[in-house]
Amino acid sequence: MKSLDSHFSVLLPLYFSSNPGETVRGESSYIIDTVGLKILPESKVQSGTKVTIRCQVSVSFSNISHLEHLFKFLRDDVQIHTANTTEDSVDYEINPARAADSGNYGCLVLVKNKRKASNIKRLDVTGLQTPILHLNNSTPYESEEFKVTCSAPEEKGSLIFNFYQTFRDGQPQWIKQLRSTNNFLEATLTLRHIGDCFLSCDYEINVIAGTSRSNSSNGIQVKVKELNITPDMTIIPNDIYEPDVVEVVCSVRVPLENIEIFLIKDRTVLKRATGKALIHRFVSKATDSGELVCKAEWRNVQKENYKTLTVKEVFSKPQLTLEPVDLFEGDTFRLNCSVKFFVPGMIDPNTFKYTFYKDGAELTSASTYATVANPEHNGNYFCKAEGIRHSSALYKDSQTILVKAKVPVSNPVLSVVGGEMFLGKSFRLICHSHTGTFPIKYTLFGPNGLILNREVSRSEERAIFDVPSITKTSDLNTFLCHARNNPRSPPKIALGQQILKSTSIIEPVSKPKLTVLPGMDVTEGQTINLVCSVQTGSHPINFTWYHQESPRALASLSTNKLKESHSIYNASGKHVGNYYCASTNPANEIKRSDFVTIG
Repeated sequence: MKSLDSHFSVLLPLYFSSNPGETVRGESSYIIDTVGLKILPESKVQSGTKVTIRCQVSVSFSNISHLEHLFKFLRDDVQIHTANTTEDSVDYEINPARAADSGNYGCLVLVKNKRKASNIKRLDVTGLQTPILHLNNSTPYESEEFKVTCSAPEEKGSLIFNFYQTFRDGQPQWIKQLRSTNNFLEATLTLRHIGDCFLSCDYEINVIAGTSRSNSSNGIQVKVKELNITPDMTIIPNDIYEPDVVEVVCSVRVPLENIEIFLIKDRTVLKRATGKALIHRFVSKATDSGELVCKAEWRNVQKENYKTLTVKEVFSKPQLTLEPVDLFEGDTFRLNCSVKFFVPGMIDPNTFKYTFYKDGAELTSASTYATVANPEHNGNYFCKAEGIRHSSALYKDSQTILVKAKVPVSNPVLSVVGGEMFLGKSFRLICHSHTGTFPIKYTLFGPNGLILNREVSRSEERAIFDVPSITKTSDLNTFLCHARNNPRSPPKIALGQQILKSTSIIEPVSKPKLTVLPGMDVTEGQTINLVCSVQTGSHPINFTWYHQESPRALASLSTNKLKESHSIYNASGKHVGNYYCASTNPANEIKRSDFVTIG
């Protein structure tokens, strides 16, 4: 390794050389050598100490007078102070230093377009001021709101305040925590425990090293007084029958200004009053029975009392009945209104009056209402019973009954699925009624004792029956379908003759017969007629003739007749052999005749 002397002996000739880029005498230049940071008196001090953060710079320069330095002080990478001076040292004072001033400090110096930063140094300010607690009310009522203020006037920054309650010979119990951007906090407290206790507070501060907590503040004795505003509650009379007049009284013994009293049932306020008492009178009904709540409120303090109100019925709600329950259009239905229970001696059952209502409109005054079911008479029915007690009329409504007559099933229609069927093959039948209230039960009767059942419950459903094959069109006349949705009425019927009118019935061809005219023995040059015929089959029928010695058909044609012929002219030896014909129709069943030999 080279010595420092040898190192400088190399650099000096380069410095004084006349190479391009060398410093010319008279030209200004500068370089920031060092930037240093000091914390005085030391980096760890007690709270309240005067602390100086000193930043010092060393700059080498030439041909520059009054060189200015811009000093920037930073704490935890946040700029806190700047100074522009020609001096090479600047002090930033913290007096007095508090815990919030703890952190990592640094200094940045800018000289013209050059800059240099110091090393980071940490300041740790230990110790927190003991907070001070103030109360605006040391003798609050239970649950009454009062104000408390916890302050640390010498501290800085954002503080987190905690409040505590301590009973005699007990440990502090935490009540509330709140954050403040200042060094004090006013909070609202409520205490429910009746008697003496002590309130205190402390605070926390977040510094670079973590969270620091102060000592506890002074303790202030608080005496929480009982607020006896639980209301007294009376209900008159004791034994209540409808429609007796009932009086409910809620009262409080302590005369407080702005006290409110509420009478509540099922979370509904029946009455509200201010002052010492609330009186509520009403004509009772059986539906008024239940729990009554008297609630007194003063400021944010509430006390309540409960009593059960029982209103006895003089007569029960009327009962409404419908006959028949399973009602169809065209049936006569009857509504009966009756009272099942009454208190003898309190009301005369002979004085009951009944009124029927439909959809809220009065129908008639009677205990029975009868009419014929139809769409106009569908609706919501109820009846009202009127009774007299102490010259006061009592009215009670029955339950509501929805009368909606069912629609009888219409005459069903029998049809084949797809509108086409083939004799000799199984097929599917639909039995369908266009109107009728669901469910509808369909029963299909057919030949050979066939009985099939289907039940339809929705409009998009259909009663579809898988039926075995029949061989004759006349068999369709034996089908029968019953549709029923009312067990008290006979079924509606669809006959099999309907199928004949709406269905394309295709009968497969019978086995064809091939006949040779004029006969089996043919003379050369003679004309041969091959006649192919069937006994039965739906039109059109396709006939095809074949010679066993030929790979292809001789001829083929379609006709609406049961027979057709193919002629061979100028018979010769090549026409000797076995012949047959085949027939088919839209049933797509090919039938072949027996062979016929021509010699």
